[in-house]
Amino acid sequence: MNLANAITSFRLLLIPMVVGSYYSDWVFSNVAAAALFTLASLSDWLDGYLARRLDIATDLGAFLDPVADKLLVSAVLIMLSTQLPVLLLPAILIVSREIAISALREWMAARGKRDVVAVAYSGKLKTTVQMLAIIVLILVTESSPDYLIWLGLGMIYLAALLGLYSAYLYFKAAMPSLSGS
Repeated sequence: MNLANAITSFRLLLIPMVVGSYYSDWVFSNVAAAALFTLASLSDWLDGYLARRLDIATDLGAFLDPVADKLLVSAVLIMLSTQLPVLLLPAILIVSREIAISALREWMAARGKRDVVAVAYSGKLKTTVQMLAIIVLILVTESSPDYLIWLGLGMIYLAALLGLYSAYLYFKAAMPSLSGS
């Protein structure tokens, strides 16, 4: 296992640590969970950077990286939705979008047209806003100032909208290939 794949595997191991920290009785459990989630989010960038920079990209990494990302985000959105039910709608939109885009990419790859739905700027922007929103929302406690929750909610709804927009762009790009199948 190369360094990039090891970092991706580490991200998978961080998921139960984020959730466990968030639900723990520690005084700063939300801060610990936010720090672990931030580490996991940064590891997503780092493993991709290293894979490209060191030319160590593998098929295993191409499979594991998006799986780790989607499991991390899905687990944490479900976790947060139990505490903040107002997050249920954006959580459903985000997770549904991830499933749909993963299926689209798999289908296009099976047809030899993986590049048609390669990660685009809109998807990267969605991911950045989503990760920042989740960090803010993990930090929210009963004693947090109102602006913190409103900031987190605004950002996660924005991430959901960006996700729908980027999904539209991916499906639009794939449409010529889909209609010919």
